[in-house]
Amino acid sequence: MEGPDPVSAFPAAFVPPGDLVYAVGDIHGSIALLDRLLATIVRDAGTIDAATRTLVFVGDYIDRGPDSAGVVERLISGIPEGFRTVCLKGNHEMMMLDYLERPELLDHWLMNGAQETLASYGIDVHDIEQGDVDKAKCRDSLRAAIPETHRDFFSSLRLSETIGDYFFVHAGVRPGAPLDEQRPEDLVWIREEFLNSSATFGKIVVHGHTPVDAPEIRPNRIGIDTKAWLSGRLTALRLYGDTQKFLATGGA
Repeated sequence: MEGPDPVSAFPAAFVPPGDLVYAVGDIHGSIALLDRLLATIVRDAGTIDAATRTLVFVGDYIDRGPDSAGVVERLISGIPEGFRTVCLKGNHEMMMLDYLERPELLDHWLMNGAQETLASYGIDVHDIEQGDVDKAKCRDSLRAAIPETHRDFFSSLRLSETIGDYFFVHAGVRPGAPLDEQRPEDLVWIREEFLNSSATFGKIVVHGHTPVDAPEIRPNRIGIDTKAWLSGRLTALRLYGDTQKFLATGGA
């Protein structure tokens, strides 16, 4: 079903003529929701005469939900034909990549849903559930379990994408810093300084990372993380010309 669509609340902004863009919020292992939303997007795109169709995924594909590996596989090889795909890096992908380099960081990742990701790649999480795990051995097992195509996917994730008047990123930007001089840590982790800012960033920032019950529209940003893994609502923002519209799966 379609989500709320308060058109009058959207900031004035444009994508290039002929471009049709769908920005998809944080998926977090929710493969069934992703498939439903992609089907909705395909139907919606079929009603619009566009020269270019782009899917921008704003990161956090893994952790918390039931099938992180399945989500990654879908993004690699299961995107509908006719769409250009841009996949951005979220803080959860960064935590996993950091753990693969530094096994002592497992506890931090576990606090943020790592167990579900490990299980989705076939890792026995029994010892983790018992609080008794060899962090380095677990890391080595994960390295061996992740397919090469998935490793290539994680290493290719981008930090941002600009299309027309929009700047797509996982978490947000640091106020006062030019968009082309943002720190990677801020792009995937920032919260309050960005969320509470009324600054003009130069573009309308479309982001996930901070979960909200419904898409959040501000004069300088649009937040589209609607807690898919918990709420059952995965949200996409459609941009065409000077129009904006939300598409979403139904909530739990």
